[in-house]
Amino acid sequence: MNILGISAFYHDSAACLVQDGRIKSAAQEERFTRKKHDFSFPKNAINYCLQESGLKVTDLDFVAFYDKPFLKFERILMTYLTYAPVGIQSFIKSMPLWIKQKIWMKEFIKKELDFDGKIIFPEHHESHAASAFFPSPFQEAAFLTLDGVGEWATTSYGVGKDNKIDILSEIHFPHSLGLLYSAFTYYTGFKVNSGEYKVMGLAPYGEPKYKDLILSELMDLKEDGSFKLNMKYFNYCAGLTMTNGRFSKLFGGPPRKPESLLTQREMDLARSVQEVTEEVMLRVVRHIHKETGQRNLCLAGGVALNCVGNGKVLREGPFENIWIQPSAGDAGGALGAALFVWYQYLENERIADGKRDFQHGSYLGPKFENNDISDFLKRNNIPYLELSNEEIPEKIADLIADQKVIGWFQGRMEFGPRALGSRSIIGDARSSKMQEIMNLKTKFRESFRPFAPSVIKERVSDYFEFHGESPYMLLVAPVKKEICREMSEEEQKLFGIDKLNVVRSSIPAVTHIDYSARIQTVDKRDNPIFYHMIAKFDEKYGCPVIINTSFNVRGEPIVCTPDDAYLCFMRTNMDYLIMGNILIEKKEQKPLDKDIDWLRKYELD
Repeated sequence: MNILGISAFYHDSAACLVQDGRIKSAAQEERFTRKKHDFSFPKNAINYCLQESGLKVTDLDFVAFYDKPFLKFERILMTYLTYAPVGIQSFIKSMPLWIKQKIWMKEFIKKELDFDGKIIFPEHHESHAASAFFPSPFQEAAFLTLDGVGEWATTSYGVGKDNKIDILSEIHFPHSLGLLYSAFTYYTGFKVNSGEYKVMGLAPYGEPKYKDLILSELMDLKEDGSFKLNMKYFNYCAGLTMTNGRFSKLFGGPPRKPESLLTQREMDLARSVQEVTEEVMLRVVRHIHKETGQRNLCLAGGVALNCVGNGKVLREGPFENIWIQPSAGDAGGALGAALFVWYQYLENERIADGKRDFQHGSYLGPKFENNDISDFLKRNNIPYLELSNEEIPEKIADLIADQKVIGWFQGRMEFGPRALGSRSIIGDARSSKMQEIMNLKTKFRESFRPFAPSVIKERVSDYFEFHGESPYMLLVAPVKKEICREMSEEEQKLFGIDKLNVVRSSIPAVTHIDYSARIQTVDKRDNPIFYHMIAKFDEKYGCPVIINTSFNVRGEPIVCTPDDAYLCFMRTNMDYLIMGNILIEKKEQKPLDKDIDWLRKYELD
């Protein structure tokens, strides 16, 4: 039984193949087109999923689309009518695509795929809930989905049991925690649906000066976590921006211009909305626990990528265990829709063991063998050194210890926004300079952005106030006090970005300014080569922690293919690139020739 799941036409389009209940493959379209957050129909991702399992479209039994287009169209139309004549420009801009294409999704999919079988349309939050519960290790659990908006729902919770999910309650548009966070993303000068994680990373530099103002003016928050937004401050219902003049007046000025200097005001705004988000999350999970009596909680939806909030839910919330869908945003809706068909629609049995999830480390994307890599390098006269499997861990551990920045390209690409040791840039977490080096010289991104640590699973509690697993880099925890360094009186007086270069622990490159870290625990069953490399680094240099950031530069998707990886390597100040068994040193490379064939598919500056 082959089920293809699809998400498309909002942001982060993706495809997923579920075969007899097993997640066989999944990938975002952006990785193939090289357009970040690509929302187009995921032709390339679909082709990959089919080819990975040796299938044709005629082998598919079902196709599942991640939401109900007619319901979404109803919401958009009703919203415009409610606010008319305001928003006529936005209405004129959006309607042609809806009328020509989006509401005829069944016919569009049939035509695009040349597919004559059955197409199933779960609701958007059903797809999120299915992606949260069905791959989780729990036979029974509560679930919470939080995002911007689906059809009408923006927040929903319920219970998953065996092979069924049951949504018990919802909050509807325009009242949305995700859109509140996106409004502050826009107002602080970052890109909506892309820069929210920058707001989260900026928050510890500020003070929650505006938290009470948000809760008194923008949001009516109840004890059970339900809320309403004061829509007189927002413009997203019918306008082309997230906030309006009243919002600007309330917070003392216009939105920050993108790429302009960050001030203390933006840092304080980020901290304030982050604390409000955490407060909403905590209140709603306490209510869900009270209503459902469940021990386990599963999370999905774009807000579930807020790893600071997730960490607080785990530490301070009433649930014993939580599991978060690693592709929690809209891309994960493709996976959820396919699993919804297998379990809920077809009523197939589901047995979970309470320990291992069904997502296989989220290593669900394309893999390239050594001969694929070497063929590409030989065709282009690129010098390289081939290592044995046994040589890789020690060689890379030595290079990390020598303060080198390394592109790490191994195995199947990750599904979701986090690099998990397949398409990663790695470095020495012990270095006080490495965060700045990797941000400015390799990633070309804002200096305040923190890096995540990857730590071998068995040693996580030696370095962090954390017990258990965080394989998908979706939980933030405090760095262990025993390895932290107290700041001097002078250092404590620092404000804003000036706090950045203070050494706070024995792993300063991954210790954020609030002494926290976004952890990835590495399990040798999911990614043996990554695990053994870090273990070798620990064995030789006494530290089971390294820096792990995504293999891309600012504004581009994570690399997918060997040529993506080599191009990214050559356009940055990385020192080495390891792809499979093949090691490439920057010093030995010739400058890129823009006229060579394989580069023509990229839009180079």
